[in-house]
Amino acid sequence: MEGLKFLLAFVLLALASSFVSASDPSPLQDFCVAINETDGVFVNGKFCKDPKHVTEKDFFYSGLNIPGDTSNIPVGSNVTAANVEQIPGLNTLGISFARIDYAPYGGLNPPHTHPRATEILVVLKGTLYVGFVTSNTDNRLISKVLNPGDVFVFPIGLIHFQFNVGKTSAVAFAGLSSQNPGVITIADAVFGSDPPINPDVLTKAFQVDKKVVDYLQKQFWSDNN
Repeated sequence: MEGLKFLLAFVLLALASSFVSASDPSPLQDFCVAINETDGVFVNGKFCKDPKHVTEKDFFYSGLNIPGDTSNIPVGSNVTAANVEQIPGLNTLGISFARIDYAPYGGLNPPHTHPRATEILVVLKGTLYVGFVTSNTDNRLISKVLNPGDVFVFPIGLIHFQFNVGKTSAVAFAGLSSQNPGVITIADAVFGSDPPINPDVLTKAFQVDKKVVDYLQKQFWSDNN
């Protein structure tokens, strides 16, 4: 009887393990070009266009050769995305791309995270100080100064940044492992949320005077709203 109980427990644990390690299945069709209409097959947050109506335009995007304007952006960087919103054919393919332009010394792609994607970045021009922070409790900073031709990887979900430490403008391109990686900019999320987070929460979390929190919330609230 004890042997039967052990066998049953083993089988249940094995089944639980298989459920935990399960992931989204690979696409069962060649592609699922995204459309905004609601008359179709709903896959990965998008409806699929009838394959018979798909053209080369669904897989094409032009413009990543054009520098992004960094002059009117407080942090001094401009991201030009090429994800499923710009290229409908990326839907279900699990990949996207971006160009990032940085203003001369001080251009910053501020600390942020991509909840659905790992990022690989290559520097084409300039010198960037980049890094990411590991999860609690280590919170270890892993950073590197990159020059043209250098490549760096930011693991999925971890907070990371890029900062132009050169005297000239900088350009980088990034590949991401999702057709829609998402982005959460830490400062915007914490101090610019809508509605605002109760200042008492942030005062205690950051261990600063409430006046500091009030000031930061006013800054980010005015920028985001």
